[in-house]
Amino acid sequence: MKHYHHFVPTMCLLLVLLTAASAWGYLQPSVNLGFTSFMDGAPPAGPGFYFTEYISYYTADELANLAVPNPDIDVWVSLNQFIYQSNTPVLLGGKWGLDVIVPLVCIDSTPLPDNGGGLGDILVGPYLQWDPIMGKNGPIFMHRVELQTIWPTGKYDDQKALNPGSNFFSFDPYWAGTYFITPQWTASWRLHYLWNAENDEPFVGFMANESQAGQAFHANFATSYELVPKKLRLGINGYYFDQLTDSKFNDEDTNDDEEVFAIGPGALVSFSQNTHLFLNAYFETGAEFRSEGERFVVRLVHHF
Repeated sequence: MKHYHHFVPTMCLLLVLLTAASAWGYLQPSVNLGFTSFMDGAPPAGPGFYFTEYISYYTADELANLAVPNPDIDVWVSLNQFIYQSNTPVLLGGKWGLDVIVPLVCIDSTPLPDNGGGLGDILVGPYLQWDPIMGKNGPIFMHRVELQTIWPTGKYDDQKALNPGSNFFSFDPYWAGTYFITPQWTASWRLHYLWNAENDEPFVGFMANESQAGQAFHANFATSYELVPKKLRLGINGYYFDQLTDSKFNDEDTNDDEEVFAIGPGALVSFSQNTHLFLNAYFETGAEFRSEGERFVVRLVHHF
């Protein structure tokens, strides 16, 4: 009963604030914002099996366009990624591969009711990887196209404002590339286009029977310089998210397009051709209908 009496006034407060704001953002699923950065155009060691472990910490104390007093959000994420890169070309010289990511998420927030920790939405993506285009001094360009899908496998409760899962399917294909400005200096990007299906059980605070997040463009970008050959790169990394079409509640459009930009420093430490450690920090700004905070990512990649 103690927990129930605490939950009811919190919910009432949220309903009043959301109604007064006349703004219904915060619908987008969790996507790759800053999890990938340097040298993103190809796996580091060619064909074979890869395992990648990401540990991410995100913290925010601002909810743009939402009049919630003194918000405090902390999110820990563990992404467990399994990749198989074949050596078999299947289309225009691209070699097929498969990417599977299993997230584990832990959320702690006030005053927004959260659903704690649990399994997130699993990502599955078949892809085509092209061999590097080579020049006189090494590679010039390498790239990949992936048809990434996000499945509603995550823990979800429509009584909670923040959940490990989204409760809807998303299609989020991307093109990733790395261009060698010089043999030591590179620029990398990953460009996504996000489409979301309907959620038939949206958060009760939205007072709607169904919702659909709008389509969006999001990108990761990075540039790095090799300070120690084959061992250390330092650089700058960032991401950008921009919702392109309006979200819907009960099939009616809303004016709540989400947007955020982030940038920060990063490093890539290579222990060998098969094992690499990425360290990335991001500081968000210009948020619209999203939280605005800081993200820190540690990523370990191993090729078997």
